[in-house]
Amino acid sequence: MRAAGITNLRAALATASGFVVAAKTGAAFANGIGYSEPGQIGFQQPVTEVARDIQFFHNAILMPIITLISLFVLALLAYVVWKFNDKANPVPTKTTHNTLLEVAWTVIPVMILVIIAAYSFPLLTKELVIPNADVTVKVTGAQWHWSYAYPKDQGDFSFDSYLKDEKDIKPEAGDIRLLSVDNEAVVPVNKIVRLQITGADVIHSFIIQSFGVRVDAVPGRLNETWFKAEREGVYYGQCSKICGKDHAFMPIVFRVVSDEKYQAWLADSKKKFASAPSPTSLAATGPALSAQ
Repeated sequence: MRAAGITNLRAALATASGFVVAAKTGAAFANGIGYSEPGQIGFQQPVTEVARDIQFFHNAILMPIITLISLFVLALLAYVVWKFNDKANPVPTKTTHNTLLEVAWTVIPVMILVIIAAYSFPLLTKELVIPNADVTVKVTGAQWHWSYAYPKDQGDFSFDSYLKDEKDIKPEAGDIRLLSVDNEAVVPVNKIVRLQITGADVIHSFIIQSFGVRVDAVPGRLNETWFKAEREGVYYGQCSKICGKDHAFMPIVFRVVSDEKYQAWLADSKKKFASAPSPTSLAATGPALSAQ
C-alpha cells in the first residue's frame, strides 16, 4: 500500500514537473544529462534508482516542508510586528505560559522529523547496503587527478585520469571544457558497479550527481558506494572538497556503454595500461565489505 502510494505520488510529481518545464522556454529550466547545462536550475537528470529517490526526497518531501515552515515563520513574524509593537500595546502582556501552545510547538516539530525519517532512513539504507556487484572499480583521489583500478576478473589494470588541456579540447568530438579527461572510466549499462574509494594524499570527494553518488576519498580509509546506470552516455562529476590549488581541475568522467563495448574496452585497456602499476590493491568483484 505504502509503496504503491509513493509510486503514484512520484508519477503525479513527474507529470506536474513535465508541465512546468514545458511551460518554460528559458534554458534555466533545462536539466542536463550527465553534466550541468549553462543557466540550469535543479538537479541533473537521474540515471539510477538511487538518484531518482534522492531527487524525490528533496523535491517532494523536503522542499514542501521547508517552504511551509518558512512561510509560517514569515507570517508569524509579520503578525508579531503588527500586533505586539509598542504603539499597539503600550502595556506588555503578563502572560507567561500557554499549555496548548507549548504542547503544539513540541509535538509538531517531532511529527515533522518522523515524516522526514520515514523517507530518509530507507534511502540511506539503499545507499549504504551494497548489493553483489557485477563490476568493481577502485578510485583513488590525488592532487590533482583520479586513478582507476580494475581487478583481476576485469583485466587487472589501472590508469590515471587528468583534465584535458585547452588545446586538446574538441567540441565536435563531444569534449567539454574543464570536464573532459584524457582517460575515462568505463562501465557497462544496467550492471551493479561497486566503487571502492580512497585518497592518496588529502581528503577529496567523489561525486557524480546523475548517479546519486557522493563519497569522501580519505587517505588510509576505504569507503564504498555503488550505482547501476540505466542509460548509456557520459557522466561527469567533480571533487567537492577544497583539496588544494588545482581542486577545480580534477573532474570525474564515467562512460556507460553496452556490455559488448565494455568487453572490447577491457581488452584494449588491458594492453594499453598493462605496464601501469595499480595505485592501491583491489579486491576482486564479489560481496561488499561489511561495515565497520
